[in-house]
Amino acid sequence: MTAGRLIYVRLRNIRYLTRGEAIEIIRTVKEMQARSDSLRRNGKKIVLVPTMGFLHEGHISLIRKGRELGDDLAVSIFVNPAQFAPEEDFDSYPRGFWKDCQMTEKAGVNAIFAPDARELYAQGFQTYIRLEKLPMHLCGLSRPVFFRGVATVVSKLFNIVKPHTAIFGEKDFQQLQVIRQMVKDLNFDIEIMGGPIVREPDGLAMSSRNTYLTPEQRVQALCLYQSLKKAQERVISGVTDASDIIKEASAFILSHSQAVIDYAAVCDPETLEDVKRIDKPVIMALAVKIGKTRLIDNMMLGSEK
Repeated sequence: MTAGRLIYVRLRNIRYLTRGEAIEIIRTVKEMQARSDSLRRNGKKIVLVPTMGFLHEGHISLIRKGRELGDDLAVSIFVNPAQFAPEEDFDSYPRGFWKDCQMTEKAGVNAIFAPDARELYAQGFQTYIRLEKLPMHLCGLSRPVFFRGVATVVSKLFNIVKPHTAIFGEKDFQQLQVIRQMVKDLNFDIEIMGGPIVREPDGLAMSSRNTYLTPEQRVQALCLYQSLKKAQERVISGVTDASDIIKEASAFILSHSQAVIDYAAVCDPETLEDVKRIDKPVIMALAVKIGKTRLIDNMMLGSEK
């Protein structure tokens, strides 16, 4: 086989992507569960990286981390309708399945679970998972259905892929905390790990939605990271009043003509409750619309991390 060339073949209604070793592309719950049951019977450790596809280097960093942690690495690719409100961008959310396959193949993934919506939400579906407190902050305030959808689909993926370890990006910090709480509350026997934010060379946090930005908006989007860096510098210099940090960051962001703030908050990393005085490590979290594109970012303040 020519090095670097991808060959697609079909066997028993399962599509494989091969370059020496096959990647199984699995579309049904039944097939994915059967595969995971077989691996577990043979003592293999399964690692899952859940994604909505349109992969970038941030996702690939999680996949590389997963490759080191287990015997079998699965990636889910599913744009989850349950976490989008009617006015949000479900229909236009960027997709690129075969490019995703090529990227995961290079990163050493063993299996891709890529169901369609009818496979996970059959007609008559009516069971959802809702957390009481963590979603009542940050993104949950402006996206009230979001975390119910996230918790539901992630719990389904855990029951289908049956991983020992699952990895999520820290850019979606609130989502990571919601999943950790859900795993604790519902006694999932799964280790949840976070992967650090991966940034472009100029600091912009990598996101599939960055593709929505025009060249001018792409420059303005840097205000999120720049404001976080300024906040970190202020805390290092001795500022402890969280409201001062938020005011300065907000003023800087709003000095950019296309920026509209959804929230700018300084929170306890565990509870996500607002913090007034910074006397221990806290998370500063931002959600800002640049034009019509909603971007999020965060940074730990008062910590060497």
